[in-house]
Amino acid sequence: MAQVNSSMMMACLIGLVATQLSFALPARGNILSKRQSGKVLCQGKAPIKIDLLNPGGGWTVSRMLEVSGSISDKSCDPITVNINGDRYLLRTIDGQFKRKFPIAAGKNSVIVSATGQSGTVSESRTVYGKVPPVAMTAILTSDTDGVYTDLHIYEPDPSLTNAQANSTPPQKHVYWADTESPSGGKFYLNEQGGSFDQPGYGPYLYTHTSPPIGIYRIDANYWPSGDKAHTLGTLNLVLFGGTASEVRKVIRQPLVAPGETVTLAWIKIGKNQTASVYIPGSEPKPRNTNVWPQFVIDAPDRVKSDSSNGNADY
Repeated sequence: MAQVNSSMMMACLIGLVATQLSFALPARGNILSKRQSGKVLCQGKAPIKIDLLNPGGGWTVSRMLEVSGSISDKSCDPITVNINGDRYLLRTIDGQFKRKFPIAAGKNSVIVSATGQSGTVSESRTVYGKVPPVAMTAILTSDTDGVYTDLHIYEPDPSLTNAQANSTPPQKHVYWADTESPSGGKFYLNEQGGSFDQPGYGPYLYTHTSPPIGIYRIDANYWPSGDKAHTLGTLNLVLFGGTASEVRKVIRQPLVAPGETVTLAWIKIGKNQTASVYIPGSEPKPRNTNVWPQFVIDAPDRVKSDSSNGNADY
């Protein structure tokens, strides 16, 4: 009898604790609903129709591919754009969307989609690029509206010898205020509806057709607005795309503190289209200097920026 009473008492105690916790803790779904999680539902009840004007399919000789069109449900903001398996969120303005993306040599698959009350609707195109391969492409997006997740690229000095470039911290800063580097790196401003200074999902783009040998650093500088607490930054990195040496990385890092700069990736470009990528915070720190110099090993993953230009003390 004593064992039965003990079991009943324990069951009652567990039930009481569970009841208290149910009142103390909000439901997980409520927590997630307060943020943009990347899966954005349109509010309209009518079936969604996407009119994808560009690209039209076929061939192109342009390095940049325009994705533009309209969506019948104007509450769909953002929509999802998938290019060659890489997913981006693209803002709509009064049901219209438009953005240029770097194109790969050869076959390119473009899918534009949105999810509403009646399910997911998509339109797709296939475009063949008659363009030389792009040696380096970096595209940064976030999953939250109303925040700045600025992309910053640091390149090696092209005047250095190969040995110097592999042992010297990158100094050439390419970002929204200085969009081209002496060696040919190019930053594309985040234009949205004619404005170049709107917070949101991105994308922030950088390309280099012939990156010099040496060490590169890719940072995200985070500035939220209003009640936005944090976001998830996603970097789609492609090196030597469309070649036998192609390297693809999808890097996701939470961005939390206002003004912080997070290093998303270190890149080492070598001879004959060789590349190494180190992802701080997701991979163990290098243990020796066989591949990565000491300044990469010692560098912090996150630092407080001194201003909105993203400069961080490394």
